[in-house]
Amino acid sequence: MQKDIEINVIGLPLSSCSQDPLTGFFRDGSCNTCAEDAGSHTVCAVMTAEFLAFSKYLGNDLSTPRPEFGFPGLNPGDSWCLCAGRFLQAHQEGCAPQVQLTSTHQKALEIVPIEILRLYAAQ
Repeated sequence: MQKDIEINVIGLPLSSCSQDPLTGFFRDGSCNTCAEDAGSHTVCAVMTAEFLAFSKYLGNDLSTPRPEFGFPGLNPGDSWCLCAGRFLQAHQEGCAPQVQLTSTHQKALEIVPIEILRLYAAQ
């Protein structure tokens, strides 16, 4: 698996999203992607209780630890590389989390318009 060019949505080198918990398709802390990343785990989002409940409701429980997969479970305030499609869905449902633009991969723009990402830009 070869990583795509590591550029963020504002055209600069991609910054790390989170080392603790360790995130990313490659589990390297960044929202890097490649052709094998069918879910496009490219949006660096700051978790909220509302978004975690929404994701769990849709069948993707991100808050429960799964030690057998090395997954600690996420808490509000944790940063995590989300699938771009799930982020867009959360936006449409009114519960999208904040986004770290410098840590969101440019490939996210194939699914989520930059105008929407900027609405949720973390300060």
